[in-house]
Amino acid sequence: MKYVRFRDPAGAVRRGEYENGTVRFGTERYALEDDDIDVLPPSEPSKVVCIGKNYAEHAAEFDSEVPDRPMLFLKPPNALAAHGDTVSLPAGKDRIDYEAELGVVIGEQCRHVSEDAAMEVVDGFTCVNDLSNRDDQRQEQNWIRGKAFDGAAPMGPVLATPDEVPADASVRTRVNGETKQDGSREQLIFSVPELIAEITTYLTLEPGDVIATGTPEGVGPLSDGDEIEIEIEGVGTLEHAVRIP
Repeated sequence: MKYVRFRDPAGAVRRGEYENGTVRFGTERYALEDDDIDVLPPSEPSKVVCIGKNYAEHAAEFDSEVPDRPMLFLKPPNALAAHGDTVSLPAGKDRIDYEAELGVVIGEQCRHVSEDAAMEVVDGFTCVNDLSNRDDQRQEQNWIRGKAFDGAAPMGPVLATPDEVPADASVRTRVNGETKQDGSREQLIFSVPELIAEITTYLTLEPGDVIATGTPEGVGPLSDGDEIEIEIEGVGTLEHAVRIP
């Protein structure tokens, strides 16, 4: 099953079932690209927990070693952006990159979750673009300027239940129609259950929180006006644009 969180023509926030390009809520049905509805991020997280260097070839393209435990950093709610949005990137930067990532949406409050029970707390999967301001990321340890700026975490358009997403699901980025990243979920160094177990050892995950599981090799810079597509097999395609003031 797939779901879309959206604002209907009356302004109410709904979660409808998605099928063949349409969203159904009650007796109403809308096209996903219908101007009458606003597609929203698939949840309202208190935080997005991001994983760094979780693909070996991505670590290699930055001349980095593969970590011996998951690298964790946070993006706050202000970083959220939705399918169809145009994200304003920080001005005056030399390099801001796209990063396609499988997003894990948490379904219940949880702490100290074992790997064996980890999938029981997962509501579903979505597409995430971990937009990264490399200029400032290289100069700071906490990555607030580099990773947590407004709109730095576009996600959506749907939430797909775990059964919809293959264990070897492809993870791809296209910029202006050209494929830039082409990886797979099975290339993750630390699996989804391993990530949930590690994160909940240290902090409580709340319903709607998102784990961005890391990006394959092929990240690169964005330019003003670029159109980005993040496609994950079994989920669909997140589309958004960027502008540089």
